[in-house]
Amino acid sequence: MLDRPRDTTPPWPTTTDPLGEALHFLRMSGTFYARSEFTAPWGLAIPPFPDSVVFHVVTEGACWVELPDADRQHLQTGDLALLPHGQGHALASQPGAPLAELFSLPRVEVSDRYERLQYGGGGAPTSVICAVVRFDHPAARQLLSVLPRVLRVEERRSPQFEWLQSTLRLMADEARQLRPGGETVLTRLADILIIQTIRTWIERDPAAQTGWLAALRDPQIGRALALFHRDPAREWTVAALAAAAAMSRSAFAARFTELVGEPAMQYATRWRMHVALSRLKDGDTSLGELADGVGYQSEAAFSRAFKRVVGMSPGAARTAGVAR
Repeated sequence: MLDRPRDTTPPWPTTTDPLGEALHFLRMSGTFYARSEFTAPWGLAIPPFPDSVVFHVVTEGACWVELPDADRQHLQTGDLALLPHGQGHALASQPGAPLAELFSLPRVEVSDRYERLQYGGGGAPTSVICAVVRFDHPAARQLLSVLPRVLRVEERRSPQFEWLQSTLRLMADEARQLRPGGETVLTRLADILIIQTIRTWIERDPAAQTGWLAALRDPQIGRALALFHRDPAREWTVAALAAAAAMSRSAFAARFTELVGEPAMQYATRWRMHVALSRLKDGDTSLGELADGVGYQSEAAFSRAFKRVVGMSPGAARTAGVAR
């Protein structure tokens, strides 16, 4: 997968919209697409893709998305299913259909990030655009971690019918023709689809009103989180964050723990280590640069904190390709 140049500067003041800033970081560092053309009966077993988001858009026909524990979603033309945690699942013409393993089927490689798959028994046709997407920024990963196993947008019932219809139409057209620049267009459209799908869920689901998302929306805690996310190298303390939130130290500490689920400094350490983990993919980043970039003056102190949070040393993480 190809990486985009990093642009981690939101186009607005960081304290204006902390949730919007988190959505801003949902920018893909890698994408892989497949246009699948099925004929009934058919079934496809899709393996897990760790640290990735998977989505399926039905451009013709209908199918079932089957998750573990018999969790099934029926998709029709224009519907989208987003699996934020990249878990293994199945696509099928009907529940219980025999499943073929994805990587056991012949596929036409159009480019290094785009394939075409044709499979099935010759009956009713179904076309699906599938994508595997990776996000590296810690804010993106944190946001995705709080989402449910599957998010579904039904075109006919969506209040954002126009954006979904037009985006899907463009995506289907680009996937069919793959004209010059088509991969770039698909990537940008996938950005829009994922962000709009998550926004729709946040607006509708009561689960989005609790935990980390609720903390981002809180006028005071959200302000402190935004400031810390933007500058993790600063020497933040509970007192400094409380002052930024215009709260007393004790009130801030209690409310932060209540909303986020862990004390502020514990969250700060964990966040800094995930920022460092993300930066490890830059092969020429030294240990000193990593430490300095997340607020540690001592490489030894940084390494100890990294191992405590991540479970291995920075060097071992780089060698193991954890950040890739």
